[in-house]
Amino acid sequence: MADDVKIFGMPAESGRWVMVIVGMVIQLCLGAIYAYGALRGSIEAFFKAPPLNLTPTPMDMTWPFIVFLALFAITMPLAGPYIQKMGPKKVGMVGGALCGLGWIAASFASSPTALIPLYGIIGGLGVGIAYGCPIAVSAQWFPDKRGLAVGTTVLGFGLSSAVISYATKSMLVNLGIMDILKIFGIAFLIITVVLSMFLAFPPAGWKPAGWAPPAPKPGAAVKADFMRNEMTKTGTFKGLWLCYTIGALAGLTAIGISGPVGTEVFTAIKATELGLSATDPAVAKAVKDLIFLLIVPFALVNGLARPVFGTLTDKLGTKNTAILAFALIFAACMLMYTNYTSGNAYIAAFAILWACLGGWLAIAPTATASYFGLKDNAKNYGLIFTAYGAGAVIGGIVAAQAKTLMGGYQPFFLIVAVLAIIGIIVAQMLMKPPVKKTT
Repeated sequence: MADDVKIFGMPAESGRWVMVIVGMVIQLCLGAIYAYGALRGSIEAFFKAPPLNLTPTPMDMTWPFIVFLALFAITMPLAGPYIQKMGPKKVGMVGGALCGLGWIAASFASSPTALIPLYGIIGGLGVGIAYGCPIAVSAQWFPDKRGLAVGTTVLGFGLSSAVISYATKSMLVNLGIMDILKIFGIAFLIITVVLSMFLAFPPAGWKPAGWAPPAPKPGAAVKADFMRNEMTKTGTFKGLWLCYTIGALAGLTAIGISGPVGTEVFTAIKATELGLSATDPAVAKAVKDLIFLLIVPFALVNGLARPVFGTLTDKLGTKNTAILAFALIFAACMLMYTNYTSGNAYIAAFAILWACLGGWLAIAPTATASYFGLKDNAKNYGLIFTAYGAGAVIGGIVAAQAKTLMGGYQPFFLIVAVLAIIGIIVAQMLMKPPVKKTT
């Protein structure tokens, strides 16, 4: 059967990589949500300028992002059964259309409150519906290299913030921010709907030529397909969900506070370099430009970490890769906590935190398919993904209120370091192949 299956006119073994590229481009459009931090300043300036003359608070500007992430996380598990029943093509087209419409609708917002339904709800629903489609497709076409394929697919999601941020900076020379949102929305709508038309699962029973599932090690649990209701009864599900929550919380909060922490760290450094007062506008501009420049390497490591961690999951196993990710999070947080005024420590620590978030977005879907099988994978990963939503909502609120709640950002790194230790313990105890009960 493997020799008879064609993708884009090519043998399936080579054509399936085109399916990964299609998924990666779709994810690039969906992942534009993470450019909100770069767009936020220009949107806030639009609200403050005449004729609106609004005075939005930091939390006012954060709520659209939090609602977007919450709807994204809530919708994804609900979309899972429809991906199985209707296929990834139709579900992806609907989600992509809503995502694009959310950005278009946001261009008509006249206040942060208006952004919540126009951008947060419509856009969040769209991304939540479409996000799982390319991942489920890659997971099923690559039983032999699942981690690498899924990690490469979600690479687009990680690179998106850098692409959109720099495109926005170039476009702001000649266009207003609301016109830019509209252009992005139209582009996302067209690209995601058209590319979703090519998404398809392999025929039942298909496997790569010459490949056979590896035999279980002596004494190891025999792999089996778990339906969603069966998965939720296992300790593996609880362990994976909790570990994913901790990983997402650490990474998403780090993204949220990278700007203000960078401002605190580099203001004194730039003031010394320029021989000016820390309050001088030239210092503020130099710091702002430096932080913006760092978005690209941070986004690159976030994106590239996905296929890297996916491959590590294939080679080392999910538990060992999860422990490695938490060890890196712990090291990054302790580096930042003990060297808070160091520019080099900031760059190294935040690069690691951004990378580990990308890593978890490859570890979790790969682990879900590996532990619980492919039969109900779209539904299973949809439920696992609510952990990302929990981390996103908590992380978004903490990022917006960290300085007020803790008197500064430095204590945050110690708290996350402790969470990373908890993650290592949970992974060691619970992240292992589940045993399916028979009656």
